[in-house]
Amino acid sequence: MKFICERDILAKEITIAQEIISTKNAISILSNVYLETIDSSLLIRATDIKVSFETRIPVTVVEAGSTTVFCDKLLGILSSIPEGEVEFEENNSKITIRPTFKKIKFNLKSIASDKFPELPEPGTIPFFSVPLRDLKDMISQTIFAISDDETRYFMNGVFFEKQDPYVVMVATDGRRLAYIQRSMEEGIPDFKGIIIPPKILNLILKRASDEGSASIAVTEKNIFVKFGPYLFSSVLIEGQFPNYRRVIPENQAHHFVINRKETLEALKRVSLLVEQKSRRIYLNVKPGVLSLLSEESDIGAANEEIPCQYDGEEVSIALNYRYLEEPLRVMTDDSIAIYFTEPTRAITIKSLPEKDFFHIVMPMQVDQ
Repeated sequence: MKFICERDILAKEITIAQEIISTKNAISILSNVYLETIDSSLLIRATDIKVSFETRIPVTVVEAGSTTVFCDKLLGILSSIPEGEVEFEENNSKITIRPTFKKIKFNLKSIASDKFPELPEPGTIPFFSVPLRDLKDMISQTIFAISDDETRYFMNGVFFEKQDPYVVMVATDGRRLAYIQRSMEEGIPDFKGIIIPPKILNLILKRASDEGSASIAVTEKNIFVKFGPYLFSSVLIEGQFPNYRRVIPENQAHHFVINRKETLEALKRVSLLVEQKSRRIYLNVKPGVLSLLSEESDIGAANEEIPCQYDGEEVSIALNYRYLEEPLRVMTDDSIAIYFTEPTRAITIKSLPEKDFFHIVMPMQVDQ
């Protein structure tokens, strides 16, 4: 195999491949990236068995062929040389890399391409289209609420289901829940609810633009997402996602309205003196004023007041400050409403005017 390509174009795709590869062990085929020349393009594949990636870039093919090479070192070589054309030639289980403009060459050991694992295929399962901006919004509003408790593996991903005329994403760690629904065009095929691991979702967030659409296919064990020149796939998380509808409050008697940016800034300051094991802060709300307080500790305490719209009785709610901060960071409206019934029951965080998403947080016990 022999081909010539632009360093910058190849380096961009090898960077994505390295993000997927889970190990830097040079003797493992899973540490290698698959390269194959097809017509006037180079097919690039990478996988950690659970998440896979495929793309093509234009190259000048001198001799057709395929191989696999240690991805981490390939990326290091590409990063070390200036931009310009680079020649790749594979012979006798090694690949030689030569910048065409510099007297230097690198030799990397290769492993035969037939040793590389087969990537999953969607087969005859139809793809459906979702605007990339909508897909990224849905991921952003939910991914931070995923549980990291591996004993509750069925909550280690984002639940994705079709509810005509919407598609819905939900994530929960048992103490909070993030929900978003987005109206879609007709024609989305029926599929049962699936649990998507966060790795592929983070890749979509990082690599997808806000323009155009993604094509998605769901099989019994995998999800496939295509956009631009990329095809990503991931094994789904098996198990039964919790019945999230049971924890969504039907009616909440009270609410107060705050400025999102002002509250984020106050949280940033008050959290400096929050005990980091519990991360507990107190929201004391009374007409016109919201006070954010950290607990008194050996280090000290913090208290900041900000204006709010509220006309009820004074109430104190204890929360993990991250459970308030993380939703506020991904919301974009200036005004945020927090709904509650009593200090020990779930609160709901919504944008004003209301959008197609919300966040539910369980308060902490004051004496915990």
